[in-house]
Amino acid sequence: MVGRQKRHRNAVEARSGKALVGRPEEFRVAAQIVQRTGRTRQRARNGHGKHDVALVLDARIACGEAVGTTGLELVAEGGARQNDKDDDRQNDGHDDAAVDLAKNKGCKVIFADSFGHESFMKQAAQEYPEVQFCHATGTSGKIANIENFHNAFASIYEGRYLAGIAAGLKLNEMIAAGKITAEQAVIGYVGAFTYAEVISGMTSFYLGARSVCPSATMKVRYTGSWYDQAKEQEAATALIEKDKCVLISQHADSLGAPTACELAGVPNVSYNGSTYSAGETTFIISSAINWAPYFQYIIETVVKGEAIAPDWCGTIATNSVVLSGVNQDVAAEGTIEKINEAIKALEAGTLHVFDTANFTVDGKTLTEYLADVDGDYTGETNVIHDGYFDESNAVDFRSAPYFDIIIDGVTNLNTNFGG
Repeated sequence: MVGRQKRHRNAVEARSGKALVGRPEEFRVAAQIVQRTGRTRQRARNGHGKHDVALVLDARIACGEAVGTTGLELVAEGGARQNDKDDDRQNDGHDDAAVDLAKNKGCKVIFADSFGHESFMKQAAQEYPEVQFCHATGTSGKIANIENFHNAFASIYEGRYLAGIAAGLKLNEMIAAGKITAEQAVIGYVGAFTYAEVISGMTSFYLGARSVCPSATMKVRYTGSWYDQAKEQEAATALIEKDKCVLISQHADSLGAPTACELAGVPNVSYNGSTYSAGETTFIISSAINWAPYFQYIIETVVKGEAIAPDWCGTIATNSVVLSGVNQDVAAEGTIEKINEAIKALEAGTLHVFDTANFTVDGKTLTEYLADVDGDYTGETNVIHDGYFDESNAVDFRSAPYFDIIIDGVTNLNTNFGG
């Protein structure tokens, strides 16, 4: 795995409300997870299996495991990982990890989860056609014409929307208690970059909040980094103190924003795992991608001798999108029930997160939008049909997010495209 996301805790299962009970420390961990504690890893078997998946991690990830075919057992195998020590996405020797795993480690399936490594993965795939290279968040799996190169993602916008419902209900509780007025229901959002992945996530979160709290608005500050605790805490503090935001969420990977919320006593909805340890009195819920279903899919496909799809997108129905449990010490009454209601609607296909009837752009309802699906930074494909923006459609478009619209009710206080 070539990675960039720093996990706070293991993802926990939330489908059909299985984990949406109790305090965070009581939640049942999903049956198949991406990381485990050191003690658990010590019990795993060693050695490469015939169809092991190699995981290449960046230097900020604490552990790397090969995922074996038997029950997706996580294997502590130092030789099955490589790191981008600088987290710079540059070819400094560590970005050749995929080639090293294919050439020297004998791995047959290699998975990378960082957008910036796609070009290196494609190069490696062409050099080693007998090895399958699977890349998360990428954009060219369907157009690269490389049979052993594949993209994958998950419809995390569904999880964001559900987390947004919890946020909106908390705002309603604060309004009912007289702590804020309806007009003061302002959400603050700490984003990494002004990219489609971040915009898609923050918009789905906002739409979830507004589905239960119509007066909610949202202000966004971007840090220019996927992981910078100081900048994220600074941005969250500014949103709270300067911008008068009364609830904070994030698309950034550190404990910076949750820490700022706990210090200020402001409710927080986090991402990539529970931040309860940093905010026992403010944490509400978080959403995350669970990669285990995709690992199972690619392993089983390779074992059967079948072709891996050029692009793949997991959903909440496949357990690829998960939630932490609700912190009932902070969440509003009825949060669990409302989230479960929405989960059922998402699984049934009766709820579309980006239903165009539920948002406007410059006061107008969108009937068509040309999204950048092929990754050339120019919109070329209409992705609105049947009354909704069809995000992360891996069959017709691509799995990586392409929703890059700033809708009414959301205000960017700055922008940051990196570089």
